[in-house]
Formats: sequence, C-alpha cells, structure tokens
Amino acid sequence: MKKRLTKILSLLVVGAMTAATFVGCGSTGKEADGGSSDGAKIGVLVADVSGEEAQGFRNYYEKYIAENYDVEFTYTDALESAEDEKAAIEKFASQGCDAIISLSSSDRAQQIETCEKYGVYYAIASGVLDSEQYETYKGYEHFVGQVGPSNETEFEAGKEMGEYFKKQGTKSVAIYGAFIPNPMHVYRAAGVLVGLGCTYGGASDMDAIVGQIFADQGITLSKVAGDTQVVAYLQGYGDTTTDELNAAIQKNPEAFISVGMATTFFTQTLNEAGIQFSDIDSFTEANGAAIKDGKLVYLAGKYSSSIGPVFALVMNAINGNVIRDEDGNAVSVSQGYLVATDADSFDSFYLSDKGTNPIFSKDVLDTVIGDDVTFADVKALIESK
Repeated sequence: MKKRLTKILSLLVVGAMTAATFVGCGSTGKEADGGSSDGAKIGVLVADVSGEEAQGFRNYYEKYIAENYDVEFTYTDALESAEDEKAAIEKFASQGCDAIISLSSSDRAQQIETCEKYGVYYAIASGVLDSEQYETYKGYEHFVGQVGPSNETEFEAGKEMGEYFKKQGTKSVAIYGAFIPNPMHVYRAAGVLVGLGCTYGGASDMDAIVGQIFADQGITLSKVAGDTQVVAYLQGYGDTTTDELNAAIQKNPEAFISVGMATTFFTQTLNEAGIQFSDIDSFTEANGAAIKDGKLVYLAGKYSSSIGPVFALVMNAINGNVIRDEDGNAVSVSQGYLVATDADSFDSFYLSDKGTNPIFSKDVLDTVIGDDVTFADVKALIESK
C-alpha cells in the first residue's frame, strides 16, 4: 500500500513503546483465520462491546466485509477513557494499521491529532464531531471524514420518540441516558424532553437544553416542567444498579424512554414489569424479539451495514484516493434513523439487511470504491439509503 512507506519513522517511534501501555486488542478477519495479512489493515476503536448496535456493526465488518475485501480488522476491548483511545491508536500504528475507524467518542479531537501524528487515516462511523470541532479538523491530511447522524439529527430522533409517547397520551415516564455526557446521547435526551412537551431549566430550544444537560452532567428532575411528568432519570454505561432501576419502576412510569442501551441492559426487567419502553439502537435479532414478544414499542435504529460507506471512504484513502468535499475538506454526511413501532415495520428493515446481501453490499460499495470516485458519488449513495 502506498501509505506504508510514509509511516516508517512514526512506526519506529511507536514500536519502541512498551506494550503494557496499550489496551488489549483482538485481531479478526483473514489473518485471524490463518490467511494473508498483506491487505489493508484497519483498527477499530470501540467503547461499547456488548450493545446490540455494536455487535451488529462488528458482525458486518468481520463476517461480511472481511470476507469480501482484502482487509483485516483489529478491534479494541472496551475503551473507557481518552487515554485508552490514544493508547489504542498508538498500538494500531505500531502494528502497521493503515487506518482507524472510530466507534468511541471520549475525545475525538485527540484521536484525530494522534492519527495525524502517526500518519494513519482516521474516520468516524458512530456519532459526529460538533460543528466547532469539524471546522478545526476538516483540513487535516489524515482525517478522512464522518458518516452518521449529525447532532441535529440525534436531537430530532429523540424529539420524535418523545412525541410518540405524548401522542399516545402518556403522562409519566422514566428516562435512561446511556452515557451522558456522550454528545449523541445528550442531543437525543434534549430532543426527548422537547418531544414530551417539556422545558428544561425554562428552555425549550435545542442549544439551550443541550448546554444545560452538559453542565449538569445529566438531567436534573427539578428542572423539568411540562405536559409529561418525568418521574425518574437514570444514566450509566452498564453500571446502573438493579436498585436504581427498581426504584424507577416503583415510581410507576407509564413508559421507559431510553436514548441508547436499554434494549441491552433492561429488556427482561421491563418486560417482566409490564412497562412499555423505547430505545435508539439498531435492528438486531434480540430487538426484534423485544418488539414482537416484549414491551419494546418504539425503536429508532440504524441497520448494521450503515457503517459500510465509512469503510469505502477509508479504503479509497488507503488506495490513494482521499475523497474531499467541494471545498476540499474531509467528508461529512449525515445519516438518518429508521423507526419501527411494531413487528412488521421492524422486519421490513431487519430482514433487508441480513446475511449475504446487506443493504450496503459489496456490489453497492464497489460503486464508491475506486480511483475515479468523487464526493458527489459517495454523498449520493449515502443519501439514497
């Protein structure tokens, strides 16, 4: 690959570092199966290793993309801090990775700067930079771009979910904010409040509510006022205790609204309690069971192959065609969510993205991988799906 020679000096520096300074990583793809490792090498930064969405994304890369392209993916263990992310990137660089795809968001500014330092291409496949960060880094040589819901799209997804329950006549809810202050979850939570007909600290517009939630590091119930009563608020990444969840259930909310991860952590408990719940997650087998036979009544999700275009951008960069937008900047294209409120609507999305012919199949991705591919080609494909 033409990038490899440009990274030799950086790799010698990184290679001198002690392995103990890095988080654990596990190889997947052709090399793990005993095959050749001469193809592209891509490291994947992961914060969430247990969630339905994360597992769907991983299966798509490992079981479909790695089987159809000459590429090896290496995944991190769960990254819990910006320091973990930086160490993982340095380890990937020392292993000769050509690019990093990020599904972790503790400090994306630092991620970009670290990749730039070591001459490794970098792309975001989950969440996006805020507008100020994008303006700062859009011209960096190794920042390939970002494909995923914008912060405004995240807010609208939360708002539509809140509106769903308001239209159902729901009068009381509990809210779960998965990993606030993760930006995508903050924007979703702000949208939920607005959709429910509530204000937060007297504010009803996106920017003002988001700013307060960031400052409060969560939702302070005394600051919520409006048409729907928020009787409980929980947050945490898998560390919300049974006692906290049970305390919320004891307040008898008519619905449990989550901005991520409820389907991973709380499905069984909420089913047993008979409480309707919603989530912003993905279309997976387990979530299908929850919407067909459980109490999941609203799912805003992405299909697992939605991270295909980011792979295409990265492969183009590795092969020497770094895609730039009309102004010469890193690609930034927003993706929306699909919404299922019953088994039929769920299956219409889930079944079309399964097996050997996902929505972003090899045939589809091949139309945007090549020396002559332009930003217009990539943008048109993403927006068509």
